[in-house]
Amino acid sequence: MRAMTFPRKPFLALVLLAALLVLAAPPPALAQTAGGSVNSIVAVVNGDVVTRSEIESRRRLLALSAGVAGDAGAQGGDQILRLLIDERLRIQELSRRRVLVTDQDIASSVANIESRNGLPPGGVVQNLRRAGIEPRVLYDQIRAQIGWARLLRGMLGEQANIPEAEVNEFLAAQRTRLGEPEFLISEIFIPVENPGQEAQVRRFVTDVIQRLRQGVPFAMVATQFSQSQTAVQGGAMDWMTADRFDTEVAKILRQMPEGAVSNPIRVPGGFEIVMLRDKRVSGRDMATIMNMRQVFLPFEGQVNPQAPTAQQLAQLQRAQALSDQARGCEAMDTAARGSPRPADPGPVRLDNINPPELRDLLGSLPIGRATQPIISMDGALIFMICARETRNLAEANPQQAREILLRDRVELLSRQLQRDLRRRAQIEIRTNSAARPG
Repeated sequence: MRAMTFPRKPFLALVLLAALLVLAAPPPALAQTAGGSVNSIVAVVNGDVVTRSEIESRRRLLALSAGVAGDAGAQGGDQILRLLIDERLRIQELSRRRVLVTDQDIASSVANIESRNGLPPGGVVQNLRRAGIEPRVLYDQIRAQIGWARLLRGMLGEQANIPEAEVNEFLAAQRTRLGEPEFLISEIFIPVENPGQEAQVRRFVTDVIQRLRQGVPFAMVATQFSQSQTAVQGGAMDWMTADRFDTEVAKILRQMPEGAVSNPIRVPGGFEIVMLRDKRVSGRDMATIMNMRQVFLPFEGQVNPQAPTAQQLAQLQRAQALSDQARGCEAMDTAARGSPRPADPGPVRLDNINPPELRDLLGSLPIGRATQPIISMDGALIFMICARETRNLAEANPQQAREILLRDRVELLSRQLQRDLRRRAQIEIRTNSAARPG
């Protein structure tokens, strides 16, 4: 059984995507294809059409966010078509089962993206259109992801309640593995729907791996291409011992150095790409965790230390006053209102902080005292530690066990339901350049 992680913040990967959208380039010209205009029908899925323009729009989004386009050629187009077909099938199933995803749900997700990336209201739409991408491309992805997660949870019913005996059994098994290696990975799962597709899908997966090794962000590719439930969070998974992974994946993980991206791994149902983010010894991972606040005061333009502008000087004075006067984290929360960065970055592990000078500063900073302003080219930053504790992060608890067991059930149900939808579907492909997905 493949382990997986059900998202606590399901749109984290889309948030990361929006960060790259800030750098959106001017829209390229729409490509005309041998099959006709970009608006020609490429596939019909239970009566719903998939057009060439949709494939080109998704390809453009991929080029912007993940770098998988252009010379990927037909391989990328074939995989994009499969993704769009699966998306249609999911949306049709959501409609059939009356799983509602409202416009407000979409708007809230987009607003969350903008807030986390310091974009003004409407910034995501503006950057998408600047890149020649209709906002509906992103909206459709969000709608399908929200609805599919709701559907799966609803279908589980009572199976979503993990019995105490099963939790205890899981924890007992974990205790027997103390001292074994544990792995923290991100994954991309690309399905092989029938044996005739295997060579083509392998070529596509190999192309993706090459791009990942050239520096394309793993989370971006996972969000767009992976067919695992972990796709909604950029492929990220929890710490797992080797027995929680497919046998072939576990074999590769034992040999991989940290930070490496695997070759294609054939697993039941398709190909797996894994990136080893970290490894540790099971049961032992002592770390200092900090609850902190930050206030970022941006400059208008980059600062010239020899000739700061009036706005920059005002921000520096405001930062110094906050550093001198702030007493407690509530004061930091108040000061951060309207800041382009969130006041609470969430739990922060001290040994993950870089550069080392900042790590040393925060490690010794008294609770409730603000740092002196830290000046960068684009603004001033002040930190405050609200709480600090050292604990063993590798200790499993009943709540974590329930989450892991539930995630396994969700992933299994997702794979089964997607296969059933494809098996029952009437899919007509109307292009000679795309492989038949079904």
